[in-house]
Amino acid sequence: MRLNGKRAFITAAGQGIGRAVAEAMTAEGAHVVATDLKGDLLSDIKAAESFALDATDKDALQKAITDAKPDILVNCAGFVHNGTIADCTDEQWGFAFDLNCRTQFHGMQVALPGMVERGGGSIINVSSVASSIIAAPNRFVYAATKAAVIAMTKSVALDYVTTGVRCNCICPGTVDSPSLHQRWEDSGDYEAAKKQFIARQPMGRVGTPEEIAKLAIYLGSDESAFTTGHAHVIDGGWSVG
Repeated sequence: MRLNGKRAFITAAGQGIGRAVAEAMTAEGAHVVATDLKGDLLSDIKAAESFALDATDKDALQKAITDAKPDILVNCAGFVHNGTIADCTDEQWGFAFDLNCRTQFHGMQVALPGMVERGGGSIINVSSVASSIIAAPNRFVYAATKAAVIAMTKSVALDYVTTGVRCNCICPGTVDSPSLHQRWEDSGDYEAAKKQFIARQPMGRVGTPEEIAKLAIYLGSDESAFTTGHAHVIDGGWSVG
């Protein structure tokens, strides 16, 4: 198993990509600490430890990470706001950056000293292809936050490149998840929204959380020991054309 002996800490592990990553890392031998704002979503998760955690609570997040002593940190907490710049309020802007960026900043900040002291580690930040990579309609503030995640990832990777700590991010395209289905529902026409999302995918389908988790396994394992500072696109070819 590729993650034997490693400890992993994951935010937003209750569903979607976070859950798939937590269960995949557990299956690969890691001691996984799975957290989520909604603790009830973790009741049946396959992980060594699980508990409710508000990732926007700096003190709680940093204490949990300090206690976990992770070799792998997966920053997965985030929210997708819909709308253009004309729709965006100051409150939405603030919330988006607090959840999508500040939580990753606080998580990395507290995890890095321990990783350096132990001689290495892997930080995996979840960004999006809808960022500085490509534009997607009605994703103004979301794309801004995910572009910031890419920038933070590259900065940390460079500053810590000689320490044995690696920092990468995953940039998924459209992935099947409860939040995606909720966005389809919120559109007012679930079937039409679903068809629209699938139509823009060159492969004719959306991705699965399990496919994203396989990339996270690679980035968390020693197989990727020569990889740092990269935005790994996994979008079914969406950004190619």
